[in-house]
Amino acid sequence: MQGKVWKFGENIDTDLIIAARYLNSSDPKHLAKYVMEDADPDFVNKMQSGDIMVAGENFGCGSSREHAPIALKAAGISAVIAPTFARIFYRNAFNMGLPIFELKEASEIQEGDTIKIDMSTGEIINLTQDKVYRFNPIPEFMQSLVDAGGLIEFAKKEMEAKA
Repeated sequence: MQGKVWKFGENIDTDLIIAARYLNSSDPKHLAKYVMEDADPDFVNKMQSGDIMVAGENFGCGSSREHAPIALKAAGISAVIAPTFARIFYRNAFNMGLPIFELKEASEIQEGDTIKIDMSTGEIINLTQDKVYRFNPIPEFMQSLVDAGGLIEFAKKEMEAKA
């Protein structure tokens, strides 16, 4: 995957990703309209499908709602890169089919950079800065979840294969 970087700080919690006032719906298209609204009210109008979010430590902390990765994915964010993720967000992201990558050097990537992520080799290539970063490749099962579009789609495909 390849996209333009949008940069956010440390401790981005799930309430900042998608504010609680929008949680009366679990419709991904509805949630997508309000991603990061309290951090940048015009974010969804500036970003494009396929763009990549880069943040600081502890991304996805706070409430354990699945709405946060659902909203990011539905808005068109193709991946999130941060040095660390809140553990429940980490699992929810894969369950929803949103690829996330832990990269200790995430702070070196700047907003507006174009980066390419090779999930199989564990490389993030900053095409703007001509730098290559390495992360631990995603385990095969987790990769299968992302490829399928999330845990539910993965389970559906597994059940169809056995039928």
